[in-house]
Amino acid sequence: MLWINIVQHIPKTARYTLGARIENKFLDLLELAYIAYFTSKDKKAEKISECALTLDTLKFLVAVTWEAKIISHKHFEEAALKLEEVGKMLGGWKNSLNNPEKKNRAI
Repeated sequence: MLWINIVQHIPKTARYTLGARIENKFLDLLELAYIAYFTSKDKKAEKISECALTLDTLKFLVAVTWEAKIISHKHFEEAALKLEEVGKMLGGWKNSLNNPEKKNRAI
């Protein structure tokens, strides 16, 4: 997991506060995505929106750690790129619910 490799470089003063909070948000996002996957189709969009909100909170917390110089620019860039990728995946997932005939699957 991406954050596990970054958190070990965070000073102990922030590792067990902000670092732990971010780690918990990553786990929350993973849990919400799992729940969304198995949620009925009529409620799936709502669950994906919850995932997106958690992702936005996660992006904010990671940005705070970078602005406070708790994580390096390299670690921030790595995390930001991955979080952006997850955001695109969530957006695609939500759009596929709105346009079920536009699947990207070649048959």
